[in-house]
Parts: sequence; structure tokens; C-alpha cells
Amino acid sequence: MSLWQTTLDALSLLVSFDQQLWEIVAVSFSVSLTSISLVLLPAILFSFVLAYTEFRGKWLLLSLINTLQAVPTVVIGLLLYMLLSRSGPLGDWQMLFTQKAMIFGQMLICFPVLVSMMHGALQSSDRRAVETAITLGASMTRLAATMIWETRFPLLAAAIAAFSRIVTEVGCSMMVGGNIMGITRNIPTAIAMESHKGAFAQGVALGIVLLSLALVLNCMLTSMRGKGYLRT
Repeated sequence: MSLWQTTLDALSLLVSFDQQLWEIVAVSFSVSLTSISLVLLPAILFSFVLAYTEFRGKWLLLSLINTLQAVPTVVIGLLLYMLLSRSGPLGDWQMLFTQKAMIFGQMLICFPVLVSMMHGALQSSDRRAVETAITLGASMTRLAATMIWETRFPLLAAAIAAFSRIVTEVGCSMMVGGNIMGITRNIPTAIAMESHKGAFAQGVALGIVLLSLALVLNCMLTSMRGKGYLRT
């Protein structure tokens, strides 16, 4: 099948609202949005603590977080599989091959990415704002809210980068989700499976969805920054 014909078939699947295709898209977005929503606030608070407090072992903790960013997703998937399998210590939870397991895995993947990028953003912010707030007797809550608002653009960029990492990862989702149609089959696992079978039309269609998502997110960020909503 030619590239042109494959592309036409992919577009046909999209515009005809093929049920199987859009079920895959729905699972992928539902799992990834839930994952990042659950870790976003803890990651912001953890990053703030790392950026503006000093404690013993801080450098070691930062090194660990930076290292965890680079861990292959399939390794995280393997560890979760061993924990959640029937013979594993968490086997009684019966989470293996469910969306809950995929969410848990993606939370582990995106948390260090969020913390590392947000910590860098907060550390590079204007220290005079922190010193002024402390001098004026601002509470820790007020200080945190002020600095988070001052660095809102890089923090949002970090959230988008983390979301992009988990919505496109295949290793962990395949291992702990099982690629079950209508339940745990998401965009990356579907693309991998369909391409392996030689059925490229659905894979191309799902790839178009991911590319469209990336374009929309980047256009949104550019537009908001241009209008000053996210200006630092």
C-alpha cells in the first residue's frame, strides 16, 4: 500500500469517527490526564521546597530525581509488573492489566520530570522577590503562591513536557496495561501493534492525533505568552 493511500485511509478513519480508533484515543487521554493531574500539585510543592529550603542530603535527592528522569519507561513497567503480579507484594490489589496500573506507572514517569524542570524554573527566578516577601513578613503559603505565579510560564511548559512524555510512552503501558482493546489499549501501544501487523492506516491516524495535540498545545502556549497572560 502506498504512502498516499495509507494517509487517505488514516484520514478516512478520523473523519468517519471510527469507534475503535476513538476508543483508543479516549483511553490514552483519560489515563494520561488523570496521571498528571494527580502529581501536578505535589510536584509543584516539592519543587518549591527543593528550590527555597536547605537540608542535609538535598544534593543527593536532586541527583536521584534527575537520574529517575532518564530511566526507560519499560524498566518502570517491569518493576510495576513484578510488584502487581499475583506473586508480587501488591498482587492482592488486582491492579495488573487495568487503567489504574497504567495511571500509577505514568505518575512515576512524569513526577521526576515535573520536579526537575519546575525546580530549575523556581531556582532561576528573581531572588529579590523572595527576599522582599520574607522581609515583609509573608507567610510560607503566600510566598509559595507568589513565586509559583511569577514562574507560571516555565511551570506550565514543564507540565506540557511531562504530559508529552507520558502520552507517548509505550513500554510501561504495554507491560502493566496489557494492551486490551477498549480497556487499556492507548495510542502508543496501538501504533506499535498495528505497525507490527502491517496495518498502517490506524497507526498513521493515531499519529496524526498526537501531532495535532502537540501543535494545539504549542500554539496555545505561544498565544498566551504573546498576549502577556504568562509573561514572567
